[in-house]
Amino acid sequence: MNRLNFVYLLIFLFAIVHPCRGQDSPIRQLDLDDWQQHQVVVDREAGQYLGHPTTCLLDDGKTILCVYPKGHGRGGIVYKRSTDGGRSWSERLKTPDSWATSQEVPTLHRVTDAGGKKRIIMFSGLYPTRMAVSTDEGLTWGELEPVGNWGGIVVMGSVVELKTGPGHYLGLFHDDGRFIAAQNNRQQPVRFTLYKTLSTDGGLSWSTPVAIDASTRKHICEPGTIRSPDGKQLAVLLRENSRRENSQIIFSEDEGRTWSKPRDLPDSLNGDRHTAQYTPDGRLFISYRCRWPQGKSSDYEGDWVGWVGTYQDLVDGASGEYFIRIKDNMKGADCAYPGVEILPDGSLVTTTYGHWTEGESPYILSVRFRLEDLDQAAAQEKE
Repeated sequence: MNRLNFVYLLIFLFAIVHPCRGQDSPIRQLDLDDWQQHQVVVDREAGQYLGHPTTCLLDDGKTILCVYPKGHGRGGIVYKRSTDGGRSWSERLKTPDSWATSQEVPTLHRVTDAGGKKRIIMFSGLYPTRMAVSTDEGLTWGELEPVGNWGGIVVMGSVVELKTGPGHYLGLFHDDGRFIAAQNNRQQPVRFTLYKTLSTDGGLSWSTPVAIDASTRKHICEPGTIRSPDGKQLAVLLRENSRRENSQIIFSEDEGRTWSKPRDLPDSLNGDRHTAQYTPDGRLFISYRCRWPQGKSSDYEGDWVGWVGTYQDLVDGASGEYFIRIKDNMKGADCAYPGVEILPDGSLVTTTYGHWTEGESPYILSVRFRLEDLDQAAAQEKE
């Protein structure tokens, strides 16, 4: 064997032992668009844009709260409840007067203080960030009140409990210079900044936001946080709004004090507003809007999609197990700010808005299934 052939052999053997990140087994693609028996209309109003829902599962494992605006982000907040795990939904419930003044996407979060008192908090963003509180499992709510002299976009897109002490929480959101302060300070080129804010009193008050990352090149935003199975690491999936790069991911090993530099997610996770939950078998389900960067394309571009894989796939940059179209969106990419809840029996309830009927205004849809349903569908496709 000559020297050149020997070098080629070494390169080949190295590639087998150390495959490139993301070059794993091809991901299975599934389409649930026609699974009508799994779909429930949460709310629909002729001629009225209904969008951007967030959900919250209560401790009984079957009651789900849902809020969403009458409009594209800005608009009065609508409130509904399901008491049977998303199979049916209430009429629109009474809300405080200030909810009609919401300027942006509302977000719901369950929090508990150091004394064990449980609350549900709801944020409404832009400037100033406002918050409403419920102390009785969402039966009654307070008015929207400012939490500080600051604002942001999709506040708080992500809230995660920290291990630094009882009642400690980390909130993440982004801004492009327009809403972080009272005065618009948006610059050219536009700089996106990812912020963190902390609460040490069970979510009742929040610290002045601190920048995690800022860039005019990578416009990372709309954070979705998931903790590693061993509890030692936080991962945040991020939309890349400039569409120059893939969606991004960052990690923290110290409860959010410091963060890794953003790096690409695999193509199968390109999209916006990732929302992740663990299923009982330890797999991850992530719901989001499919958006690929310039120069790349997907069969499901602009649709409501989901991803199934493992936390290790996120760490390794691997493609995952399933790439799923949950529902075909009929107008551009205007859909899918999803809520994801996992019920005690393993059922997965994911809820979002979209143009589900061609030529009509967007409305709120909930889809309920188990990962076993996907496994069965994938097995049948192989036969």
